[in-house]
Amino acid sequence: MLELLNLPKEIYSRFGTIKRARKCFLYTAKGVRLTDLWQENGRAILGWGGSVFTVFKNVLERGITGNYFTDFSAPCGREKNQLDHAVSALFGDERVAFTFSDKQAALEIGLYFSIKSTSVWKPWNSAGVDPRTINCIVFAPPLPWASDIYVLAVKKDAIKFLALDEEQLKAQVQKLVTRYKGFAGEVFLPAPVCAAVTRSIYDLIKALQEREEKHWFIYDQIISKYWERRGPYLFPKIPESDYQAFVLHCLECHLVISPRYNLPSIVPFGADKGNFSLLKNNPFEYDSNSNAQSLEGV
Repeated sequence: MLELLNLPKEIYSRFGTIKRARKCFLYTAKGVRLTDLWQENGRAILGWGGSVFTVFKNVLERGITGNYFTDFSAPCGREKNQLDHAVSALFGDERVAFTFSDKQAALEIGLYFSIKSTSVWKPWNSAGVDPRTINCIVFAPPLPWASDIYVLAVKKDAIKFLALDEEQLKAQVQKLVTRYKGFAGEVFLPAPVCAAVTRSIYDLIKALQEREEKHWFIYDQIISKYWERRGPYLFPKIPESDYQAFVLHCLECHLVISPRYNLPSIVPFGADKGNFSLLKNNPFEYDSNSNAQSLEGV
């Protein structure tokens, strides 16, 4: 088993600190612009910066940063809060949203309420499955933040099936979080962070309507030697034993790709073919006959 590559240190040793990030680009202290295909494991799939941080700044300036209920995180049992409205709009039905700092904890809670209908969801990777048919959906909001945030979107019909109202559901989740002591459990998001998460979901809804196959296949001629593309997601054709060397080779070509073999890289929306010119002119050589089968990722 290869040791996990420390991507931030590798970037720093070559290019210095990241001074600015915009769209799919990272601007370094040494004046080199890196094209980001890792995108914080998909959390920056909509780009770095943007409206989410304007919303964060505006709410932050109101001073409502404490652990109390606001319009963004009002208690269940009353009118829906803004995060509930956002996840309901994303999946096209009525849902209640919970936030977690641990993906496994979110899945465990979802499985408790619907063991036969709980799933992890990624944008542009639904394989034709209608999310409205899934009772409990776990997903990472497209918010490029320093800490992990996961959302569990519970379908209102699933709540009715369990004969629980929303307030009872919240109480039951708290009991489950206490039971699963090994998990990080549900977390309370301060208003500025919750507002940014909510905005990122509305930005995702818009992007889902705008981005499609034509925005991704334009790079196929360049990247097909190294990756199998499924929508915007890139799964390596490189043998796993050579993958770390490939990650470092891409860095030398000013491309930041996934540091983990089983997590896909992502087509950089907003880039152009010229951003791959260094890789095209300096190809990575590997034994194509020993290609490992592409992994699905999580």
